[in-house]
Amino acid sequence: METVTPKILLCEDDTNLGLVLKNYLELNEYQVVLERDGRLGLAAFQREKFDLCLLDVMMPNMDGFALAESIRDINPDVPLFFLSAKTMKEDVIQGYKLGADDYITKPFDSEVLLHKIKAIIKRNEETHREELHAEFDLGQYHFNPRLRELTINGKVQVLSPKENDLLKMLAEHKNDLLTREAALKRIWGSDTYFNGRSMDVYIAKLRKYLKEDEKIEIVNIHGNGFRLVVTP
Repeated sequence: METVTPKILLCEDDTNLGLVLKNYLELNEYQVVLERDGRLGLAAFQREKFDLCLLDVMMPNMDGFALAESIRDINPDVPLFFLSAKTMKEDVIQGYKLGADDYITKPFDSEVLLHKIKAIIKRNEETHREELHAEFDLGQYHFNPRLRELTINGKVQVLSPKENDLLKMLAEHKNDLLTREAALKRIWGSDTYFNGRSMDVYIAKLRKYLKEDEKIEIVNIHGNGFRLVVTP
């Protein structure tokens, strides 16, 4: 089986540190895209798929915190590390509030950083494998997200990619709240008004597919999101 080399977005305005860190990570078998300001970093993230982001906090044009917010709007789940000379407690807390997996203060040990990167990418790969093979029994229905199949009494409904992703998130939150924001950001990339209207159309489609079991209902939680309610 072909091994896929993980790709890292490195945003660092210190030219020497950026090049040294890029070369070090590439020697350890990572692909690295180096950008020297936040605006270029965001353009790279919009253009390519990354397995992890390393963001300097103090950069021109767009700082690391603003860049992290934009990245989280596009992909809420990509691992994200801040690299910063800012060691004030308030800065560290802000970094974690923005969804950072780690906040690493400069100067730092490159080998320690490497092991942190390896650990989180391995964790995500294992989680992804588990998710790929996860299947769900929803009342009388069987749902296989990998094949995009929803089955009842031998009848198979093949779902579109967005139908599949939305039902999978609902199934993962079965009998619990799935927020509109979380679903929109993960599946549509942002929680704009028009994406919200699009999601409502897909919710209506899923309700139609699930109507053969009266013990299953997708409930609208006004102003918050949806619940996939499965009554025993």
